[in-house]
Amino acid sequence: MYISLDETRKRSYSKQIYIKIREMILSGELSAGEPLPSLRTLSRELSVSRNTVLTAYDMLVSEGAVYSIAGSGYYVSPGVKNTQIKAMGIKDQQTASLSDTVIIDQIINFDSGIPALDLFPREKWNRVVSRAFLDAPVSALGYDDPQGRPEFRKVLCNYLKKTRGISCSPEQIIITSRTKQGLSLAAKCLLSSESEVWMENPSNVNVKQIFSYHTDRIVPFDVDAQGIQPELFPRNGKPDLIFVTPSHQFPMGGILSLQRRIALVEFARKTRAIILEDDYDSAFTYDTPLSNSLFELDHDRVIYTGTFSKVMFPTIRLGYLVVPEHLVPPVRELKRLADHHSNSVYQIALMRFIESGELDRHIRRMKKEYRNRRDLLIELLYDYFGDRVHIYGASAGMHIVAEFENAVFSEKQVSKLLAYGIYVVPVERHSIKKGSHANQIILGYAGLTKDDFIRGLSILKEIVNNC
Repeated sequence: MYISLDETRKRSYSKQIYIKIREMILSGELSAGEPLPSLRTLSRELSVSRNTVLTAYDMLVSEGAVYSIAGSGYYVSPGVKNTQIKAMGIKDQQTASLSDTVIIDQIINFDSGIPALDLFPREKWNRVVSRAFLDAPVSALGYDDPQGRPEFRKVLCNYLKKTRGISCSPEQIIITSRTKQGLSLAAKCLLSSESEVWMENPSNVNVKQIFSYHTDRIVPFDVDAQGIQPELFPRNGKPDLIFVTPSHQFPMGGILSLQRRIALVEFARKTRAIILEDDYDSAFTYDTPLSNSLFELDHDRVIYTGTFSKVMFPTIRLGYLVVPEHLVPPVRELKRLADHHSNSVYQIALMRFIESGELDRHIRRMKKEYRNRRDLLIELLYDYFGDRVHIYGASAGMHIVAEFENAVFSEKQVSKLLAYGIYVVPVERHSIKKGSHANQIILGYAGLTKDDFIRGLSILKEIVNNC
């Protein structure tokens, strides 16, 4: 197997081997059932350690691209062939927890998506913002490009290629004021009263509300441990939009396998649907390697949306869309009509924050901290509730879902918990089909300390025991 390793690249050898073999599988160069070279053979051919090759193979196994047979070796999994599409440039240069609840500081807030705001390097960010404002071109202080600063989009393009495997041009990126704006722009562009939207169930209630402004034809599909189940799609279905969170299903936490990703993309191609991929907290993965985005599999049928609120702080109010080439002009125009442009000085500051490596360093620190907080929360949950609690979605993100036997988290119970000093969100609030998640709550852990966990779970235990 020929794999050229680049010593000058920032990616590890394991990551390079993983990416190359993955590309060979997706392109059909490696067929289903075909054996991969043994660890010893490939390590000798590439002059790397066996552990380096083993790490690459484990990454492929974790996302379902490869399976192993004890004593036999590693083999290509069935159902993962995909026709890859190269990124297209824009020809027309002119087109060049989402929580709505405000919680006071005295309340222990278990809401999802709240970072450890006290650990953000404010002084470093303040210096970058001050310098960006002083050095910004005059155009950045006026009514700027609705699509976003060109220099920022170029840096972001390279960053997404490195971190999420997204191959796109800067002209395909549209800077938004937040994730909600990105979803709203996509909905306005694609939906009418006759449109049909397919969504995961449960799914973020705010997203459903955004789509509901345009159509009442919203069809839920239940998720399992891996997320949405394309095998449940009706063969004669004709959705206009399919909304998914494949990297860490919200709220249940499933990670979509490569086979399902390909099945989802192939269905969208067949029905000419657009997939809206919300990648809200993919920067934080703990127990499994991060899979590449759906956009990687099809640049014409997938819209990718991301945010900096989770990796930095929510009030930065910067997100982005990566859109198919043919959708850039209408989405850009909708952005112009919405608020003309996002904060240009912050765009320049964030560009420098990325270029300096500060964003990557901050994410690495937070990833380690969040893993520790996740582990502590799970340990304490088992200490307080024993076999009565079951945990979902712990392998990634900033929250888990806890399921309690013989408990019901009604809105009345949530209000009671709030009165006692803790705020939790029931999964049922995000369920489109009501009744199947009544005993589950979302527990965000990124912004809470050990003392918060102990005090909050003590209150929770008292209430749950009286359910």
